[in-house]
Amino acid sequence: VQLQACGGGLVQAGDSLRLSCAASRRTSSNNGMGWFRQAPGKEREFVAAITWNAGNTLYADSVKGRFTISRDNAKGTVYLQMNSLKLEDTAVYYCAVSRSAWGSSNEYNYQYWGQGTQITVSS
Repeated sequence: VQLQACGGGLVQAGDSLRLSCAASRRTSSNNGMGWFRQAPGKEREFVAAITWNAGNTLYADSVKGRFTISRDNAKGTVYLQMNSLKLEDTAVYYCAVSRSAWGSSNEYNYQYWGQGTQITVSS
């Protein structure tokens, strides 16, 4: 399974941005999916996750209320709507396919990873 993430870029604080991640195969439709990010000099961290049927979502406290994860299984795509972006949201964002039907905050529960897309938030 190959994942292609896109939608990153340079934005100002307070702006909104939507990331999308398309999977090359429909396998991802039966699996949970997630978004992670890695800022310069920091470890990769969990952002959001969603179950296979979009019945449940999970968010990091730092993005709760600002970011929304969703998915379209017909398109094999997961989205991350990011509102009220902050400087500290600057990072490379990665999408990933879970090993199970459930989303998870633990990166070791993911089996396939996208190449990452850069988001830079400026003041």
